[in-house]
Amino acid sequence: MAKVQHTPTTTDAGAPVESDEHSLTVGAGGPILLQDAYLIEQMAQFNRERIPERQPHAKGSGAFGNFRVTGDVSAYTRAALFQPGTTTELVARFSTVAGERGSPDTWRDPRGFAVKFYTSEGNYDMVGNNTPVFFVKDPMKFQHFIRSQKRRADNNLRDHDMQWDFWTLSPESAHQVTWLMGDRGIPRTWRHMNGYTSHTYMWINASGERFWVKYHFKTDQGIEHFTQHEADQMASADTDYHTRDLFEHIRDGKYPSWTLYVQLMPYEDAPGYRFNPFDLTKVWPHGDYPLHEVGTMTLDRNPTDNHAQIEQAAFQPNNLVPGIGPSPDRMLLARLFSYADSHRYRIGGNYQQLPVNAPVAEVNTYSKDGAMAYRLTSDPVYAPNSKGGPAADTDRHGNPPSWHADGEITRAAYVSHAEDDDWGQAGTMVREVFDDAARDRLVDNVVGHLLNGVTEPVLVRAFTYWRNVDPDVGARIEEGVRAKQGEKDPKADQQANPARSSMQRKA
Repeated sequence: MAKVQHTPTTTDAGAPVESDEHSLTVGAGGPILLQDAYLIEQMAQFNRERIPERQPHAKGSGAFGNFRVTGDVSAYTRAALFQPGTTTELVARFSTVAGERGSPDTWRDPRGFAVKFYTSEGNYDMVGNNTPVFFVKDPMKFQHFIRSQKRRADNNLRDHDMQWDFWTLSPESAHQVTWLMGDRGIPRTWRHMNGYTSHTYMWINASGERFWVKYHFKTDQGIEHFTQHEADQMASADTDYHTRDLFEHIRDGKYPSWTLYVQLMPYEDAPGYRFNPFDLTKVWPHGDYPLHEVGTMTLDRNPTDNHAQIEQAAFQPNNLVPGIGPSPDRMLLARLFSYADSHRYRIGGNYQQLPVNAPVAEVNTYSKDGAMAYRLTSDPVYAPNSKGGPAADTDRHGNPPSWHADGEITRAAYVSHAEDDDWGQAGTMVREVFDDAARDRLVDNVVGHLLNGVTEPVLVRAFTYWRNVDPDVGARIEEGVRAKQGEKDPKADQQANPARSSMQRKA
């Protein structure tokens, strides 16, 4: 058998190392010496090799690939990456929302769907989920929502009562909760789920015309999902199933792909549309605004260092490029700040200099110094200046994407549209999108979730919540919970409490 050839170990500074196994000691049995710089380097770096996990979306992984334009949307946006014939390199990350880094991939939870495009005009980031809507519409409630899905302060356990307490006191959550409790609440793999930015954005064409846009990544592998029972079994068999599935398919040359479509709304339609088009809890019916094909995203390269290339990948919706802007969506406007702020805390102030986050476009900035800065800075380091430093192209980029807004400063709900309500779209999904079997699974999923520690006052609100979505489904959920409330699984109880069962047998 041929001997494996090894490259020589070095310190982090590149100096050769004498041994991978033995510390520097006074004699074979003597004490370890502080002058063993390599040992100190290894221990000190090990103590610091973890960075804080993401607050939501902690558990996940991703891959690299490209986006190839196949349609023609140049009449709607001048963004370079969406022009006909353009191919753009990218990195994508998929995740669960509530779970920690070690949590099972197959918990019932929305899945994050984030993409960073390395465009010729700078990085363009999309952040979204595998659902086209979200639980809340105002960022004031976002932190509270995430905390309700995390762990209790007293026992450090996740708590269904806490989740339903928040949901039933937040009627705007009904549409997303219906998605979550339905079949798509647990995708079979990341390859078999769609991705949506959910937010409304603005597109601007070469003539300065403005359009509102929503993005839809449709999986080319087809939609597939786990039942609750299958997901529970997989959580036991392979907690990293989705991570493993994506890595192994790309490794084996079975590259997953998604076709990107957009819905386009004329700028003038928004004020008079039947519901608020910037409400993150609503979808635009395709009958009103049909899908337009844009291109295909293909993932064809795995990371070689998951920490450096995926864990440190920093996706942020404020990374916008010419031809694309934000909208009045309150959640989006808050995320323009919060995502970048979380990266500065989690990774460091110069996180955008890391290779996975660095743009391929030329960077000319007056940002300088700080920990871990390695992009070279040269004078002048201030603006304005007469020394030849970079200057903003005001003639070309002087007017940022904008919309008309006026009124008194206030804390209030969105301006009302004719069909603004929290239950209508969730009810339409239950009655018109789900078939009988899907409705049965929805009822079973909700009943099982509510039976897991939800207290009586919250249960009563949950029954009302579902009756508001659909009277029949709500009644079936209440009947299912009431019928099973007194049931216990003696085998599960015995497995969960073996010591107590043993004592009871002896007694």
